[in-house]
Amino acid sequence: MSDQSPTPNENPEGAQFALQRIYVKDASFESPRSPGCFADQWKPKVNLDLNTRHNQLDGDVFEVVLHVTITTRNEADEVIYLAEVQQAGIFLIKGLEVEALSQTLGSFCPSVLFPYVREAIDSMVLKASFPPLMLAPVNFDAIYEQSRRQREEQLQQQSDPSPVIN
Repeated sequence: MSDQSPTPNENPEGAQFALQRIYVKDASFESPRSPGCFADQWKPKVNLDLNTRHNQLDGDVFEVVLHVTITTRNEADEVIYLAEVQQAGIFLIKGLEVEALSQTLGSFCPSVLFPYVREAIDSMVLKASFPPLMLAPVNFDAIYEQSRRQREEQLQQQSDPSPVIN
């Protein structure tokens, strides 16, 4: 008889993470100035808006949605195109403490989804006959940490008693 401890994969009580499905939840593309914008000189101003949300589907199964909106404007500040994608994934996440679960849902899962949303947006932009838009990598760990600090500051401000003026 061996006195070996189980490996993490053999331990039913250990943390588990499994990607179950990746899908586009919603996508849209608008080019309000077409075809006139094709005659303009191409000097776009690109704005990236990025949001994430998650919800618990059943027990240890979570849906994470990465919502990316790209707004591209010309020099006159007119919208050339607006591309919007909600890239979603279903993840099985078991055995994590509350903080680790929060970080997994807020940072790791969006990092998994980002290459897919990046490709979906680039595909839409190219099909609309605009130059490729290669979104730069995003540091979801830093975004999560900043969001966590902001929540802590808000909670601290709410719990601090208001000064009494006599």
